[in-house]
Amino acid sequence: MSSSVLARLRNRRSDATTADAARPATTSGGSSDVRTHGSRNRFGAWLGRPMTSFHLIIAVTALLTTMGLTMVLSASGVYSYDTDGSPWVVFAKQLLWTLIGLVAFYVALRTPVSVMRRFAFTGFAITIVLLILVLIPGIGKVANGSRGWFVFAGFSMQPSELAKIALAIWGAHLLAARRMERASLREMLVPLVPAAVIALALIVAQPDLGQTLSMGVILLALLWYAGLPLRVFLTSLGAVLVSGLILALAEGYRSARVQSWLNPAADAQGSGYQARQARFALANGGVFGDGLGQGTAKWNYLPNAHNDFIFAIVGEELGFVGAVGLLCLFGLFAYTGMRIARRSADPFLRLLTATATLWILSQVFINVGYVVGLLPVTGLQLPLISAGGTSTSTTLLMIGIMANAARHEPEAVAALRAGRDDRVNRLLRLPLPAPYAPTRAEAVRDRLRSRSRRPATPPRNTRTRQKRPVSAAKTPVGYGAGQRKQGRRARTLEGQRHG
Repeated sequence: MSSSVLARLRNRRSDATTADAARPATTSGGSSDVRTHGSRNRFGAWLGRPMTSFHLIIAVTALLTTMGLTMVLSASGVYSYDTDGSPWVVFAKQLLWTLIGLVAFYVALRTPVSVMRRFAFTGFAITIVLLILVLIPGIGKVANGSRGWFVFAGFSMQPSELAKIALAIWGAHLLAARRMERASLREMLVPLVPAAVIALALIVAQPDLGQTLSMGVILLALLWYAGLPLRVFLTSLGAVLVSGLILALAEGYRSARVQSWLNPAADAQGSGYQARQARFALANGGVFGDGLGQGTAKWNYLPNAHNDFIFAIVGEELGFVGAVGLLCLFGLFAYTGMRIARRSADPFLRLLTATATLWILSQVFINVGYVVGLLPVTGLQLPLISAGGTSTSTTLLMIGIMANAARHEPEAVAALRAGRDDRVNRLLRLPLPAPYAPTRAEAVRDRLRSRSRRPATPPRNTRTRQKRPVSAAKTPVGYGAGQRKQGRRARTLEGQRHG
């Protein structure tokens, strides 16, 4: 009997010891789960803050600009020394154009949205005049087989870069206004498409394949995000592709590039030499690279190493890790741009931001594509990374407009106008953003539309109360209110194609 009691006591003590030993492990596991859940909640709360989009676009732009200047300095030293006797010439020009671009970024950040829309057509008309002037011998300069440059005191400027921004701003303004007016399909396409065709024809006359493709992407993005019928988008896409194919095969050196892309071994020391050397540079970099400044391809083995093929230098000196990190930065830029477009209340800013995001990403895709051999060489630069003064400054100008749109998100406007402190806004001394308000005509039109959809009032002696349908609820006054069920022509911008 006593032995059985002692056995029970021992079993209870061992069970209690085992439970005590297991209890800390369970607690630590629970605390780790709590910490993980808490970190997720903190990250979600940070994403939900009013100024997150603005801070993200500023941070990503700063990182890309800094990395671009660093890689231009590393990749251009040998070329600058061979050309001008100093290893700093190309980098100094790139730094100067970057400073000009930062000034343009700040000006775009402070410009009211109403001013952008007021001078949208004027800016586009001026760029058309510049595209005509650059074709005149003696005024426009020829470089890389294209008469598309103005040269002043040793500094070159490409008017086609300005034309792309002007088309994006004017196109977004025109489509947003026509959509609010419930215009017909013909009124939506005219005069946007004919004006874009004129700009494309002037760029083709230079000729410049890369800028033609970039301008075509902007036009397609405007048509797609405006919600126009699919047949219009496919027709425009086919026209752009046919124009690019004709331009690629019209000139001898472009045709040779296409042939070398289709058959890399056909002319490895001629038209296919540049693309072949770029792939060699990427292979030499391996996983972690040779080290910043230690690459060998820039020693005249890879032509235009600091410009069109700078991604090959990134892969050689920073390796696969650095190249993927750069692509991840552009991926974060894409997320931020589409986030701004999705959260914007102003249809003009929504359309312009989505178009600008797709435009910059298309240049990244094309540049990286022909460096790694997936696409034929077109000459488009890697935004903010390649050495190119006009491209860098205009890209910073466009990103400044996107940052301005981030400050005009409804939550950001409410927070800033309520007096919420933001260090970046205080440091840049930015004015308070104006909330989006539809015009009187738009407000009256929305009220009339909501009243027309309101069902008739039932008789007073009716005992059974009819429930009010959801579609008859009072719609908020603003862009696209109640237009989602009006057919394909009345589709709006509210997240249908960019989120």
